[in-house]
Amino acid sequence: MHYKEARKIKSLFLLLFLYKEMEPDKKLLIKLAHTKMPFGKYEGRFLIDLPEYYVVWYHNKGFPKGELGQQLALVYELKLNGLEELIRNIKKKYPKP
Repeated sequence: MHYKEARKIKSLFLLLFLYKEMEPDKKLLIKLAHTKMPFGKYEGRFLIDLPEYYVVWYHNKGFPKGELGQQLALVYELKLNGLEELIRNIKKKYPKP
């Protein structure tokens, strides 16, 4: 198995674990699905819908401190592993918290 495939599987299992097993983290994913970028060029766009190059730029520059930075770091990992659709499905299935 290649490194990228193993990393994608690991990320998927982690996301599924958080989503199915731990109520506080389930709420975290629902909140992530409904959070919009609060400032900048992409203000008002859902974090999961930010262009990949923009999230990679933040990864290289350093994510903001606090909850937004944590959410952007998770978005980075999801995009890196092609798992954005999971968050989009959560957004459709669960109402905004």
